[in-house]
Amino acid sequence: MPAPGHTGVDYEQRVDFDRLRRYRLERAKAALESSECAAFLLFDFYNIRYTTQTWIGGALGDKMTRYALLARGREPVLWDFGSAARHHQLYSPWLRPEDCRAGMLGLRGAIAPDAGLMESAVREIKGMLADAGLAGQPVGVDIVEPAFLFEMQRQGLVVVDVQQAMLDARLVKSADEIMLLTQAAAMVDGVYQEIVEQLKPGIRENDIVALANKRLYEQGSDQVEAINAVSGERCNPHPHNFSDRIIRPGDQAFFDIIHSYNGYRTCYYRTFSVGSSTASQRSAYTRAREWMDAAIEMVKPGVGTDDIARVWPAATEFGFPDEMAAFGLQFGHGLGLGLHERPIISRLNSLENPVEIVPGMVFALETYCPADDGFSAARIEEEVVVTEDGPRILTLFPAQDLVVTNPY
Repeated sequence: MPAPGHTGVDYEQRVDFDRLRRYRLERAKAALESSECAAFLLFDFYNIRYTTQTWIGGALGDKMTRYALLARGREPVLWDFGSAARHHQLYSPWLRPEDCRAGMLGLRGAIAPDAGLMESAVREIKGMLADAGLAGQPVGVDIVEPAFLFEMQRQGLVVVDVQQAMLDARLVKSADEIMLLTQAAAMVDGVYQEIVEQLKPGIRENDIVALANKRLYEQGSDQVEAINAVSGERCNPHPHNFSDRIIRPGDQAFFDIIHSYNGYRTCYYRTFSVGSSTASQRSAYTRAREWMDAAIEMVKPGVGTDDIARVWPAATEFGFPDEMAAFGLQFGHGLGLGLHERPIISRLNSLENPVEIVPGMVFALETYCPADDGFSAARIEEEVVVTEDGPRILTLFPAQDLVVTNPY
């Protein structure tokens, strides 16, 4: 899997962004054509990026103000935050200037619906559908504020769920998407090398989080979504966060680095012991690795996600009362523009509702094993590309055996 670098060059074939944009829009249009909908109205900012090839920061991108309309036989129309629309007109030539419009719906209710912004937006969308000869047909929406949904219904629009169709469209990754996912993982490979060098008694969990954020942004990350840093007695149960806890001699510590490069994300756990390791820590790591290797061995076209989930232990085998309580510990999830795409693999949902594995899927597999000392735990994650010949691993920082950092 190539990770050729952050820039384009004239002497190698790297990511072809025009091809990437065409691929994503064509898949979104195909999903629309195979649906009952006259149009997709998209608020999910990953779906907006997938169809319009635009992005603004999460501080504004997740406030339910940006939206895009993809109507049958038409190119996408984007409503964006204030001057961002003007920026798209200047720098996003794959969109017609008239299809980049300023929009505002309320910033998650901060502007009350009584102000009329939602009413006028729905009226505009209805008019566009009527002009396209699509009046009266269902409109698919992915995620939506209740007030906007109620306004659509008040104005007579039939609203259906389109998130399922968009997630299906995003399921199979192109060569360009896989290259971006590989580059994102390669950036984390290097961060883990620096973590190993710095992980010693006296450093704090939040110091590691700061180090990782700084290094990723220096390398060109466009968003560090989250970093889990968990050590010592915080390892069991897994809190899915970080704190200001000071790392101590003999701690087990694990980290999850979640960031994106040109929109494409990582979810990449590694576990270490600090200075030395105990038999209990090594045993937990060995079991987590065995569960990981068994899952990877199952990954091939035609296999069901239920087959992968079955190689993992039941929740009751590692200290939880049921699969809901243990969800996310023995776990798989698609990776792409979003952190949790299809397929989702776990004993909670996959045994009864399996999904067939196909070439071009990219997903992360995660295992977790609590140690019998009552507080340590091992957490491992590998990112996998499905090929005709089986799995290819994107996450290359050594994890076959428990790594001891700065040994005494």
